[in-house]
Amino acid sequence: MQEKILILDFGSQYTQLIARRIRELNVYCEIHPFHNYPPIGRSIKGVILSGSPFSVRDRDAPVPDLKGIKGEVPLLGVCYGAQFLAHSNGGEVQPSETREYGRANLKFVDQENRLFSGISKGTQVWMSHGDTISKIPESYKIIGSTSDVRVGAFEISDEKTYGIQFHPEVYHTTEGKKILHNFVVNICQCKQSWTPASFVETTIAELKKTLGNDRVVLGLSGGVDSSVTAVLLNRAVGENLTCIFVDNGLLRKNEYRKVLESYRHMGLNVIGIDAKDRFLNRLAGIQEPENKRKIIGREFIEVFEEEAGKLEEVKWLAQGTIYPDVIESVSVKGPSATIKSHHNVGGLPGKMNLKVVEPLKLLFKDEVRKVGRILSMSDTILNRHPFPGPGLAIRILGEITREKIRMLQEADNIFMQGLKMHDLYDDVWQAAVILLPVQSVGVMGDERTYEFVVVIRAVSSTDGMTADWSRLPYDFLGWVSNEIINKVMGINRVVYDISSKPPATIEWE
Repeated sequence: MQEKILILDFGSQYTQLIARRIRELNVYCEIHPFHNYPPIGRSIKGVILSGSPFSVRDRDAPVPDLKGIKGEVPLLGVCYGAQFLAHSNGGEVQPSETREYGRANLKFVDQENRLFSGISKGTQVWMSHGDTISKIPESYKIIGSTSDVRVGAFEISDEKTYGIQFHPEVYHTTEGKKILHNFVVNICQCKQSWTPASFVETTIAELKKTLGNDRVVLGLSGGVDSSVTAVLLNRAVGENLTCIFVDNGLLRKNEYRKVLESYRHMGLNVIGIDAKDRFLNRLAGIQEPENKRKIIGREFIEVFEEEAGKLEEVKWLAQGTIYPDVIESVSVKGPSATIKSHHNVGGLPGKMNLKVVEPLKLLFKDEVRKVGRILSMSDTILNRHPFPGPGLAIRILGEITREKIRMLQEADNIFMQGLKMHDLYDDVWQAAVILLPVQSVGVMGDERTYEFVVVIRAVSSTDGMTADWSRLPYDFLGWVSNEIINKVMGINRVVYDISSKPPATIEWE
């Protein structure tokens, strides 16, 4: 029985971060919408109520049913969660006289309380709320205060129920991880047995039991998620796994050959499909980014279906789905608004009468990499930057032509190889070159040029949910610009994107 912490999500931007921090303590946790969570059985050791963009005083504020939770298992309310615990039990929550956002310090800390055991007086915390708890119910006891917020934290007498009006999961709460450790390990008494090694062992055993001698097909992308999925399945079913790697003509320079070779060296049964002409012919004249994505997605499904159909007795389709994908599909308000559609094989299981197996669906991206290292996979694959499913199609703004693909592949290759050569590749979460539908005047020798502009983009991130632009050295940026302009015919200007996410996205389309 896998012990777990349950996180009830009220729509906070930080909910996934709570889960990440708890998993860093080797404790398994799951995020569920506040109104749709599993029964509280023996495996659930504690529950955390997340923050929320709502106020508890709003008419449509989210109201969870805590029957079977409050007073039965350890419970921690964070920000909105704390305010709800006070408000719903006879306390008062009012708009803050001093709106507290950002850094604050706990001037009072009850260090005798189990939640704050070992926490320093004056410790820095991160506030993000416009309301405050102005009055607590009689059975509640204040265990932490800041200069402006008297009820910074509380405990309910005779219950293992706590509330904190700050965010322990963010980096700026300097002892936040210790507070979460106190809750999940000392109060909930979790054993800290959730490790990459234990995940590999139990997952391979479960795959063997579930799949038996059935044949499985997997579409490889060359990325971390599908590669780790392939190795896990290979350990479980061996030759009963067939992988299909499709060249859509929109990969990086020489990537199809290099990735195919690396997969074969890993002992995987891989079929390579050269479908460049097919994809590029369908994309001719298309400029709108969402149309590009849909055409590539449909074409991939058709190619994959044709190739998988040649295999005998396939019963399972494997997918490299990871936990953020799962959370997104069952968020508080249903699937989030579509910013852009994603390249996947979602239409295949029903069409081909296949069952789906997703061995990584419980993991965050950094956990996937840790599992890959337990599986002795090479850093070349595990440290690869994320690459969009539609590939260079969404990095060529406007119409796609073979000449534009050539220019972008060459420029992209210079940037990627430069990052590696200058020991900067692993400092960057994702890097890209974007070809703009813009031409500018330039001078080369004594001649006037009128050629294309490219953008180079590099961001730092943990999981891509938020990202900051990378502060690459000026000397390196100058070198990249010179290399691209001097070596790639058709490009005469290079610019650097210094936008963060939000408000921008990592990709341009």
